[in-house]
This record gives sequence, C-alpha cells and structure tokens, in this order.
Amino acid sequence: MQASMDFIFMLTHQDRTVEDPLRILDEVASLGLRHIGFKDVGASPRLLAQLTERIREAGAISYMEVVSTDPTGSLHSAEIARDLGVDRLLGGTQVDEVLSVLWGSQTSYFPFAGRPVGHPTRLEGDQTEIESQCQTLIDKGCAGADLLAFRSIQSNPLELIAAARRGLGSRGYLIVAGSINTPEQIRTLRKLGVDAFTIGSAVFDYVFAPGARSVRDQLEGILRECTALIDSS
Repeated sequence: MQASMDFIFMLTHQDRTVEDPLRILDEVASLGLRHIGFKDVGASPRLLAQLTERIREAGAISYMEVVSTDPTGSLHSAEIARDLGVDRLLGGTQVDEVLSVLWGSQTSYFPFAGRPVGHPTRLEGDQTEIESQCQTLIDKGCAGADLLAFRSIQSNPLELIAAARRGLGSRGYLIVAGSINTPEQIRTLRKLGVDAFTIGSAVFDYVFAPGARSVRDQLEGILRECTALIDSS
C-alpha cells in the first residue's frame, strides 16, 4: 500500500480546460498545490503558455492531458507540450510517435492504457490487455500510464487498476484519471498502489466535499483526505 499519493488538480471540466483558469490559480495559490494540469482543448495556445508559466512559478509540476484520439491531433498536442516545456504529458495512444516528438525534451510521457473512445472519453479494454500494454509502455521508455479506470465501459475499474499496477511494476508511475469524486475512491486507489490521481470536474461541480460551494473549499476537502491517508499510514 502506498504511503501517499500525489493529487493532480486539473483545471478542467467535462474534458475541457475551464474558462479563466489563471484567475482560479490565483484564488487557490496559497494552498500550495504541487501538481496542476490542464487539457489540450478549451484554451488558446497563448493561454496554455501562460498556464504553464504560472504553474512553474508556483513551484508545481505541470501536466497537459491529450483529449484527442485522432493521431494527427495527438501528435500536435505533443508538440505543444514539448514547446511549452510542460513537465508531464498525459494521454494519447500514438506512443512511438509521441516519444519521438518528445525526445530530448524535459517532458515525460504517460500514455493512456486501454482504448479511449469518444468525448468525454470512455475506456475500452480488459485486465489482460491493460496489464500487457502497461508492460510494453515501460519497455518503450514511457514514464508510466494514464488510466481512465472509472470510465471503463466493459471491465471492473478496480481490476483494471490492479492490472495496470502489475504491468507497470515498480518502474512506472500509475496515474488514475477521470470520474474520481469521493473520498472512498481515493482510499481505494491508495490501497491498490496508485501513484497519483486527478480531479477536475468534481471540484468545479462542487461534489467532492458536500456543502462546500467554492473551488477552494473543494480543494481543501481533497487535501484533508490526502493528509488523513498519510497520517493513517
């Protein structure tokens, strides 16, 4: 069981970067978030550059998640992430091509495990496929995998997470993303050995912390849960 997990705050809602993300960053700056991300859709290239710089200035690790499942769109997003100097690129399935784009840059790559489809993205793929694919990702030189476990349309999410953990072994960083909105899910992810999880829509829909009616209050609820996990270890 993990002693702790990284919480990645995604400035996203319904698989798009939210409007006015810079203002939101200012509002939550004092929380000291260490992992902050955004999507490759919903914001102009200029705004993405500003976001990346603002996250860097805050001393946090920056993430960009690829929404497009189109090969051309995914490669274009990889080029943007590389040119912006994003720390970690999530998503996409054109692994060899994206690694080639990122070669020599500071951007590490965490492709989708399984087969993402549609928008908002859902996940196809069973445990055997996920485990084998994660092994291959590490062998190719990826830093880990981005797993949309709770958006699976054919398999048990917890079984997929366990399969991804087996596939990555101790060499890969496992990120579980999408549709995480309860403290119980976070506790389960920790038990399964997940390295990091993302939350975006649950913050902006005010559903993670019932009764908390601001983005800051929602984030404080998530951070309290993370602290409780560390204290209980």
